[in-house]
Amino acid sequence: MPKYVFISGPYTIGDMAQNVRDAILAADTLAIAGFIPFIPHLNHFWHFLCPHDIYFWYQYDFAWLEKCDCLVRLAGESPGADREVIQAQKLGIPVYFSVAECVGLAFA
Repeated sequence: MPKYVFISGPYTIGDMAQNVRDAILAADTLAIAGFIPFIPHLNHFWHFLCPHDIYFWYQYDFAWLEKCDCLVRLAGESPGADREVIQAQKLGIPVYFSVAECVGLAFA
């Protein structure tokens, strides 16, 4: 059963606050279901205090992705999230396209 879940989804396209909220709500649902989610969207607050270029964040997120058992791709346009999906697939990490799909398959 997948345990550590990388939350992937829109961040800069659309309303960033709404995107962070959506990621947190997805992670909370997964946590309640027994998973341990990683929310890269929370780097928003780190970046606010200590800005880094986008490649710093991609490298950081990919390092965490390698530690995860699966990735949940939230809906919405996001070149960064699309890169995370491609990287997960290269690493052989299962990709789910909804929280429900992840929870349902993990507990099936």
